[in-house]
Amino acid sequence: MSSLSYTVIIGLEVHTQLKTKSKLFCGCANEFNPDHPNTQTCPVCLGLPGALPVMNRYAFDLSLRTALALNCNIPHFTKWDRKQYYYPDLPKAYQISQFDLPFSEHGWLEIANDEEDGPVRRINITRAHLEEDAGKNVHDESGRGGDSCVDLNRTGTPLLEIVSEPDLRSASEARRYLEDMKTLLLFLGVSDCNMQEGSLRCDANINLHIHNDDGSTTATPIVELKNMNSFRNVEMAIDYEVKRQHKEFRDTGRTIDDAPKVTRGWDAARNVTFAQREKEDSSDYRYFPDPDLVPVVLTESEIEAVRQALPETPAVKRDRFQSEFGLTEYDATVIIDQGPEVTAYFEAVVSACGDGKTAANWVTQDVLRDLNASDAGIEDFPITSDILGTLLKWIADDRLTNKSAREVYALLKRTAESGGAISETDVETLAAEREIVRDTGALQAAIAAAIASRPEAVVDVKAGKLQAVGPMMGMVMKQVGGADPKEVREVLIRMIQES
Repeated sequence: MSSLSYTVIIGLEVHTQLKTKSKLFCGCANEFNPDHPNTQTCPVCLGLPGALPVMNRYAFDLSLRTALALNCNIPHFTKWDRKQYYYPDLPKAYQISQFDLPFSEHGWLEIANDEEDGPVRRINITRAHLEEDAGKNVHDESGRGGDSCVDLNRTGTPLLEIVSEPDLRSASEARRYLEDMKTLLLFLGVSDCNMQEGSLRCDANINLHIHNDDGSTTATPIVELKNMNSFRNVEMAIDYEVKRQHKEFRDTGRTIDDAPKVTRGWDAARNVTFAQREKEDSSDYRYFPDPDLVPVVLTESEIEAVRQALPETPAVKRDRFQSEFGLTEYDATVIIDQGPEVTAYFEAVVSACGDGKTAANWVTQDVLRDLNASDAGIEDFPITSDILGTLLKWIADDRLTNKSAREVYALLKRTAESGGAISETDVETLAAEREIVRDTGALQAAIAAAIASRPEAVVDVKAGKLQAVGPMMGMVMKQVGGADPKEVREVLIRMIQES
């Protein structure tokens, strides 16, 4: 019997709803509207006889933008196919999708390595294709036996499916891939990626490659996981499924050769996966080209125009923040992971103060702390990038200590919270009142007076107990408002040691 050492094999299918005003093949509104079910429908998305679809060109353009950012190859010819199956939330009994000729294929996304200081991991993308979303079944979860209902508002929403190769090797790596994919989609502006509303969803395909004692490898049956509505749930579901498959193989010896691919759901309340159904093969869907839609033909110049218009990707931005602003990879990642709005705010602060490291420290600590505490977006944050940049410029110019700057920050925030208006002029006024004192004569006189008043502390400092300067520092700071604590401490110790 094998020692049961194994490698985890994971491939992810990411489905993201595109941020368009109307649906993929009709003019119905593309909006999340759970309070008014079945109100955003028409003969096209309901599949009524005689209704003909027309492609939403903007949805295709958003898909093309995403595929190019994922380094995909873009064929010049792509077509639409009908994927046929019957579910209550699919009124036409088929889904318009893409089968053998998707609009993009063979790309990749680079993510951080699970191992500290390990090389960047390149996760290959099999394909990204565009399709229409199905509706949504709404079930009574009270346990009282209520009706299940169907809401078709979502039917026909443009849905981009991004399929990875089975290159992921752990649950944490899968989560990192999803986080980086979401960040990329947000920076591209193609989706709002709201998992709670279903605009970003993920299915995971998982199995184990068991390493036998004779050097051969045995694969366990592939399981597709569904019903995961957060990155944490994706990570927890994969972790559970890996352990479950390992135990099942140890107990039964079932392999990929003697068991079909199955679908399992994730029960977040019990933290377990549960069996749903056997997975269909492509032949079960009876794909054929959609006769109501013409193929999409692209020229190389059209593809290149979209490529040239791409914004700076998060990966490129992260590298630039490290090389241009001197940030650590960790700080650059924390900022970029907050999304495009916070990242733009940070860059505006750097532009105003000229110091990337100071800006990063304040944004990742003070600003993010206050944003999290208030649940506000950066667009509603009262300390604008111009105001914060003006304040940090005083620190960068060595005219204000961090301690004094935080006093100013707190006063500005308090004014804003009470409904008052704040401006860069307010920053200048408050900062000037706390500006570091450069009158060395007054500073040295205050230090000399403090030393003379604490002879016992002088003895302690000379004996190596440097913490004894604390009370003397307090006396100096009280007498000379705006003195730099670091400078006061250094001068105190030097004058004592020289006396």
